[in-house]
Amino acid sequence: MSEGKQTKYINAGRDKKWTNGVVNPPVQRASTVVFDSVAEKKHAIINRTNKTLFYGRRGTHTHFALQEAMVDIEGGAGCALYPCGTAAISNSILAFVETGDHVLMVDTCYEPTRDFCEKILKKLGVETTYFEPTIGAEIENLIQPNTKVLFLESPGSVTMEVQDVPTLAAIAHQHNMIVMLDNTWAAGVNFSPFEHGVDISIQAATKYIVGHSDVMLGTAVANEKCWDHLREQSYLMGQCVSADDAYLGLRGVRTLDVRLRQHAESSLKVAKWLQTRPEVDHVRHPALETCPGHEYFKRDFTGGNGLFSFVLKTANSVATTALLDGMKHFSMGYSWGGFESLILANEPKSFNSLRTVAHPHFTGTLIRVHVGLEDVDDLIADLEAGLARYNAVILEEATSL
Repeated sequence: MSEGKQTKYINAGRDKKWTNGVVNPPVQRASTVVFDSVAEKKHAIINRTNKTLFYGRRGTHTHFALQEAMVDIEGGAGCALYPCGTAAISNSILAFVETGDHVLMVDTCYEPTRDFCEKILKKLGVETTYFEPTIGAEIENLIQPNTKVLFLESPGSVTMEVQDVPTLAAIAHQHNMIVMLDNTWAAGVNFSPFEHGVDISIQAATKYIVGHSDVMLGTAVANEKCWDHLREQSYLMGQCVSADDAYLGLRGVRTLDVRLRQHAESSLKVAKWLQTRPEVDHVRHPALETCPGHEYFKRDFTGGNGLFSFVLKTANSVATTALLDGMKHFSMGYSWGGFESLILANEPKSFNSLRTVAHPHFTGTLIRVHVGLEDVDDLIADLEAGLARYNAVILEEATSL
């Protein structure tokens, strides 16, 4: 009988060779690793890529424990660590492209991912084509002889479209492409990347892995085909993280599953409440039918989290400002995945610089929320008061005409 998920996460990365007899792997900080003999140094050189102390940038026992834990969570053959999610994305792509190559990028990718393609890859002579997140087998029409990477993000950033990852991955593999997925939303827990055709699963571990909004951290877990190359390319690019940050990533893993379940339960309750509100045009929560790609969420995901969006019927910046400025429990701030609730607004025109093919089919303001671990009734009351402020501005403007 296989162990439950929470049992797995409690034990992930806690091999005795990392814990040394205590509950948690200690924080082992090091730059220089010293050897007692020439033979020991030679052994370290030979095994330096296989969780053996060699030099601080290769990692310490704290790093090895987190890498092992991430493989336990997502599968794959190995995990590379990076100082943030953006570093994990950019270095994973860089590892598998060169001048003259072509990348297929989902148009609903994380904004810094697009910036990397436009400002770094383009400068290196690597072309990027963006595609609709809802595309299926038609992706084959966009593949060129020099296409090397298919990059997916599901659900999509901000607008939450869920992709048909198995179909897209199968077609990409027919053309010998590497399939990468920004798997941050599922945290590696609610979507199993390697069972759905992904070669490299990338996370901004800053978010749900760490879970406490106090560490920048990125991970890329690769299958056997890609691991050796990704590991060495990332090492040559100087990618590493502090032992303290790796430790805090391990801390987050212990409560990852139980936190995600609470985030998901609360966010779905908030989302369903928002569906009843007259101000709301529709809710983009992957677990609801109103979210594009909901059928793939039902088929491929095992759960949700706290992040989703809803669209107001009108775009009124003054009313939206009134909604946001008075929030008590929803703070305004970038990122998500911590224990706290967050809220941000996107006016329709803001997508003009973020999208080239997947333009939103709505005219109202999009509000993205991260539902944290507060009492859900308090969060609903906070949103209700915010919508009351929103309505007051709308009414005042209407009566002043």
